Amino acid sequence: MRTLKIILTILIFCFLTVLTQVGGIVYLLSLLTHKFVNNWTAGKLQQRLLKIASFLAIYSLATFVVVPIMAKPFGRVPLPLRKTDNLQPLNFLTCFLNRHYVRSDLKQISFEVANQMNKKYPGTTTNYLDANFPFINKFPLFPHLSHNDGKKLDLLFCYLDKRTGKPANDNSSFIGYGICEEPLPDEKNTANFCAERGYWQYSFLKSIIPQGNKDNFSLDNDRTRELVNLFSSKSKIVKIFIEPHLKTRLQLTSDKIRFHGCQAVRHDDHLHVQLK
Repeated sequence: MRTLKIILTILIFCFLTVLTQVGGIVYLLSLLTHKFVNNWTAGKLQQRLLKIASFLAIYSLATFVVVPIMAKPFGRVPLPLRKTDNLQPLNFLTCFLNRHYVRSDLKQISFEVANQMNKKYPGTTTNYLDANFPFINKFPLFPHLSHNDGKKLDLLFCYLDKRTGKPANDNSSFIGYGICEEPLPDEKNTANFCAERGYWQYSFLKSIIPQGNKDNFSLDNDRTRELVNLFSSKSKIVKIFIEPHLKTRLQLTSDKIRFHGCQAVRHDDHLHVQLK
């Protein structure tokens, strides 16, 4: 029994570390509260619930108070938790899982672009998706290949709400990924090209994300084009990833816009930008 508990502890530690970077350490710290919980109540269900609550309390304190301070020496700062200067996370879980850290230059550029977008298209809010973890270069942000140095940021495209015909600050995917702007018959189909060469992961998210809400939104070509062009106009942005057929459709010409390769995942559901 003791061996099983040790194995389970190791597995939970590894899972929480991969998921949030700091969750594993917080979990070990929360184990120190278990003796007090066991002494305070005899009910097994109450004990389990209180142990979960103690972990969540310590984790929340660490995530929103301690980690932002500790991340600064690593050159990383958090993006806003709520709408600030027309920039916001699409999903608060991004922040709760510590996936919203970037270099200060990238944060500043993101604010600049968001404000420029709102100025040209009043009412527009720019939604960010995954960024980076707060600590340690080369620590992978699963499932991304390159979000490991504070220099990368994913952003949501701009959409139109088909139900109202108006610009939307939302989209059809809860997490922002997995619902794709498919190539038209006369456009290059990179997803098929990569699949035929054995890159099974290229469209994996599309296969697991519910598609039922897709028909309620359509790509806002004008605002999305402007979003890409604004980022490409910033001298400190050196790479932008977007699916090749969208680069053609949106008439994007910057040489910063590149194909990310079949070893990654498709980028017709989000925009990827990165610093030097």
